[in-house]
Amino acid sequence: MTVFRVPGEFRRAQSAIAALFCLLGFQYATWAARLPALKTRLDLTEEELGLLLMACGAGAAASFPLVAVLMRRLGSRRLAFVSALCLGALLMALSAAPNYPVALLVICLDGVAVGCLNVAMNAQGAALEARYRRTAMSQLHATFSAGSLAAALLASGMNLVTSAVTAHFTVATVLLVLLLAYAQPRLLTDEESQPQEAKKKQRRRGLALPSALTLWMGCAMAFGTVTEGAMNDWSALYLKDVVEAPEHLVPMGIAVVSVVMVLARLMADGWRERWGDALIVRLGSALAGTGLALALLAGGVLPTLLGFACVGLGVAAVTPCVYVAAAARGPEALALVAAMGTTGLLAGPALIGFVAGATSLVWGMAVVAASALAVSLCATRIRWTTPAADPVAAAK
Repeated sequence: MTVFRVPGEFRRAQSAIAALFCLLGFQYATWAARLPALKTRLDLTEEELGLLLMACGAGAAASFPLVAVLMRRLGSRRLAFVSALCLGALLMALSAAPNYPVALLVICLDGVAVGCLNVAMNAQGAALEARYRRTAMSQLHATFSAGSLAAALLASGMNLVTSAVTAHFTVATVLLVLLLAYAQPRLLTDEESQPQEAKKKQRRRGLALPSALTLWMGCAMAFGTVTEGAMNDWSALYLKDVVEAPEHLVPMGIAVVSVVMVLARLMADGWRERWGDALIVRLGSALAGTGLALALLAGGVLPTLLGFACVGLGVAAVTPCVYVAAAARGPEALALVAAMGTTGLLAGPALIGFVAGATSLVWGMAVVAASALAVSLCATRIRWTTPAADPVAAAK
């Protein structure tokens, strides 16, 4: 494989792929921020709203067979373009949905498009690392969070101007198109974006049952997203009901996890180059599980927030590293691992709720700690593929 060491080429490709990550975070957070308005306009019950939220994740999880086929036929560059266009169109369709069944269908299709773009952009990110022998995936995942933040700020600003969802989504769609227009010409070509190992596998065989290695990667991804999702959904309630934190400190649970995770992802690529993906994932997930477990035992606001910070720090690099390892195995492996991650993201909060209802929220959060430790166990069975640091490129 030819390796290019031109920093300008690397930065252009990196910024284009980052634009895709930002686009996905921006699109999802845009319609999620207007759920109260959609609930009022469509006259939804709490149960219907919950089903609407689950429809997106269900569509993404169910998209695995379709994504694998489209990745082989279109390649990651064209699939990213098509799925990103669909996300913009679906945003406008949601704003015009006349009733709940139509909105449910639109959100389900949105989940399928999310699944397609998720796999395509992570394939691009993994190929970028392999092509230039420089780590970049963690920073790319941080731009997803940046896109979500930008969407929240836009929603807040649009609310000051107008309460019309259509106007808000129109502005958001224009911004999505601009991001896509910037990214598309700079993305890696289909020949560049498929790892050599995956090309050899594809020439040898077509669709096949997933290997044990792929299943271990899928389990690591699922347990990792269980941990992330549960912390986002249950940390505030834990602080309020179990720790009995003051009201103004209750939102700090989500804030601590989110801020630490974003900062860690911005720095994690350097850690990966220095210590390798295997060590980062094993020690990081062990830190997340152990830190949270000790916080549950200690109680109190400060130990709890420190435990939450350990989770944000420890799991920050898990999904980027697993995506890189899965992409090296080919589009089928990447699609399956992404689908298992979405399943974990969906099932995690519900599982915690079930355990908390049967016992207590302390035991529910203990499941989160166990999930993080399970990632560390799965990581011992994965063949990691961190690109060797390129000293020439790094020096420039």
